[in-house]
Formats: sequence, C-alpha cells, structure tokens
Amino acid sequence: MNIAIVGSRRWTDKIKIKDFIFELKNRYGDGVTIVSGGCKDGADKYAKKYALEFDMKYEEFPPTHDQYNMHCILPEFKYGKSFAKWRYFERNKKIAERSDVVVGFIPDNVISNGTMSTIDYAQKLNKKTLIIS
Repeated sequence: MNIAIVGSRRWTDKIKIKDFIFELKNRYGDGVTIVSGGCKDGADKYAKKYALEFDMKYEEFPPTHDQYNMHCILPEFKYGKSFAKWRYFERNKKIAERSDVVVGFIPDNVISNGTMSTIDYAQKLNKKTLIIS
C-alpha cells in the first residue's frame, strides 16, 4: 500500500507525523510505502525523516526543477530542469497517481494550495484522502 504524506511547509508538529508513521509501520509492516514530495521544510521533511528512521520503504517526487536524489522514483534525466511553478502541480499529480491514500498535514488557519492540489487530484482519481490539522 502506498500512502502519500504531504502537507504545508509551515507544519511544525513533528511528533504528530512521527506517531502517524509509527502507527502505519505497526499496522502494515513492510506492506506500506511512504510517498512524499521531498520538500525540505514542513510535513514532507518529517515524512521522509521518520519513514527512513523506521526503516520503511520511501519514494519521493520532488518537482523536476529540483535535483535527482536516491529516493526519486522517476529517472534521473527528468530532473534538473529550469524552474517553473507548474512543475509543483505536475509533481502533485504524480504523487496522487502513485498513492492509494493521500494524507495532508495542514496547520489550522493555514492555506496550503500545494497540499490541496494533491488532495484534489487524489479525489478525482477516487483515492482515499485525509486531512490532519
């Protein structure tokens, strides 16, 4: 099962994400892969940190204007492109397509267009979604 963990760059409650991922590990063991967007801040950062700390499978979809890394599942030649804002939305769609469930971590009173973009794509694909604040 592929579970996307995405969210606001302003997400700071690392314990909530840690506990959520720990519960996934306990419930599904090696049958779960954490999928995320690879942002260096907020929810994506903690998703990566704890998935790797708990020795879980982890896949990453940074926007293609970022650099390739060992967790990217797209081929290396897809990365290092020129910056374009639309590349974030392209990435969000890929996350939704890859995942069985998309979980968005958004703090109260924060507008997170990128996270909601991923949630919207997932809903259009009839995937399960959950927003945690």
